Amino acid sequence: MAAVSPLLETRNLSRSFGGLKAVSDVNFTLEVGEIRAVIGPNGAGKTTFVSLVSGRLAPSSGAVLFEGDDITRLPAFKRVRLGIAYTFQITSIYGNLTVAENVALAAHQPGAKSSLEYLERVGLAGRAAQIAGTLAYGHQRLLEVAMGLALRPKLLILDEPTQGLSDSEITNFIELVRTLSKTATVLLIEHNMPVVMELAHRITVLDRGQILAEGAPEDIRANRAVQNAYLGTADA
Repeated sequence: MAAVSPLLETRNLSRSFGGLKAVSDVNFTLEVGEIRAVIGPNGAGKTTFVSLVSGRLAPSSGAVLFEGDDITRLPAFKRVRLGIAYTFQITSIYGNLTVAENVALAAHQPGAKSSLEYLERVGLAGRAAQIAGTLAYGHQRLLEVAMGLALRPKLLILDEPTQGLSDSEITNFIELVRTLSKTATVLLIEHNMPVVMELAHRITVLDRGQILAEGAPEDIRANRAVQNAYLGTADA
């Protein structure tokens, strides 16, 4: 019986900007149905890494595989068609359109009716007719998630999704991601460590463009190298 391929795999994935290696020889696998968190200090290469996965950046070297197929040279829009959706660290909504129109545009489905399902899932159904640019920043992030959901992805990449959310909205977001993980694999970049520890099945720690550690939340919390590099809890 043939082994099942990971949903996502990177092989020696690297990206340099001039003399700076933002991502360096990263070998990474993501299984179907996982909630995986990628953490690390500022400048660790997290957003560059997921930009390489989504096709927003081309690698300097290495490969990206999705469902066993090499997608390294595919542009971002073709990766979206394969089922990879990426919500950006900086909001990328259409500010002059309504909330519902943003979601309909992402789904390539005209009309607001088809948008309500996705807006309900993120708690924005009551704001469907509001101009998106007038939303609070945290609600703009939730709109981005709804736009990602409208693509019906196999892999949903969330880049700092809780930034700007209130405590109650973060609680609702945690439940939302758990629900999403029943139908999509989730790759989460997040600085909010309580959210990471509560949600992630496994955690990948990046430091200076390389994988410093990987494991279950309890293993990462106890890892001395991670404590020294990022969590700041190790003894001096």
